[in-house]
Amino acid sequence: MKKSWNLAVVGVTDTLGSQMIECLEERDFPVGKIKYLANSRSAGQIMEFKGKPVVVEKLSHDSFAGIDIALFSAGSSLSEEFCPVATGSGAVCIDISGAWRMDSMVPLVVPEVNAHAIVQYTGKGIIACPNSSTIQMVVALKPLHDYGRIRRIVVSTYQPVSGTGKKAIEELRTQTIDLMNGRPAKCKVYPHRIAFNCLPHAESFCDSGYTKEETQMADETRKILAADIRITATAVRVPVFYGLCEAVNIETEKKITVAMARELIATAPGLKLADDVANNVYPLPSDATGQDLIWVGRIREDESIENGLNLWVVADNIRKGGATTAVQIAEILIENCLK
Repeated sequence: MKKSWNLAVVGVTDTLGSQMIECLEERDFPVGKIKYLANSRSAGQIMEFKGKPVVVEKLSHDSFAGIDIALFSAGSSLSEEFCPVATGSGAVCIDISGAWRMDSMVPLVVPEVNAHAIVQYTGKGIIACPNSSTIQMVVALKPLHDYGRIRRIVVSTYQPVSGTGKKAIEELRTQTIDLMNGRPAKCKVYPHRIAFNCLPHAESFCDSGYTKEETQMADETRKILAADIRITATAVRVPVFYGLCEAVNIETEKKITVAMARELIATAPGLKLADDVANNVYPLPSDATGQDLIWVGRIREDESIENGLNLWVVADNIRKGGATTAVQIAEILIENCLK
């Protein structure tokens, strides 16, 4: 008989938390008991797991007794406070926030790229997921890096509002309706109107002039792929609900032809090649939304350098960019590490 595991999902009522529940159901994760945890405003709500009602409980220091795995999707401050509480109760934490990503004792994991690092969870009992931008980029680049070793990355991201959460999704919807009906758009989540607009501003700005999102992409990619990769990023918020797009330029030590890049990507796990520009085939957010493959296309040589390639990479930022990756890590954890 297959063993079941007791799970807690923290931040269950927000976009990522709700998607995590859906992924657990779809992938038939062997759940014994499941707890839904959120703040006091959401406590008491009734949600479901596989058709059965589950009452959302208020997150507290007593929430993790008897829990084997705690999936955190609740923001950095709550993860910083409650992950140690959960591990102190015997749970392993898988955290989607940025709280633990750069901790040297916490593995930063993307299953298709460095699943071997999961065993390092014993340092603090925590496994971190990168941000959605990093996840889809490193999965797309892993086969190219293995073949030709990447020296430098220049990436521009086009990020949907769902990455900011439910309030941002509603703001785009409301602003679009208001503008189409001749009413002024009201800004609450973002500093400027997002409807019919683009904001070169994802997360807060650092003293360097980069945003936190851009800095995270560089730091996380180096931790996952190779410490000596040079990388610079520009993150742009766009008026799209779901589906994160990236224009990625790489320089490699070994020459990778377009034909070879296509072959490597077409045969790598988690990737889907969509690269036939003669027939207008290239990745679109509408293609990637609602499933877990990372779409890659527009592969072409960068003619300005000797060993350069350009790629266009698209994925569902809520599913593969967070929820599915966390559940995949939990699957590997119970298969290889927990007894």
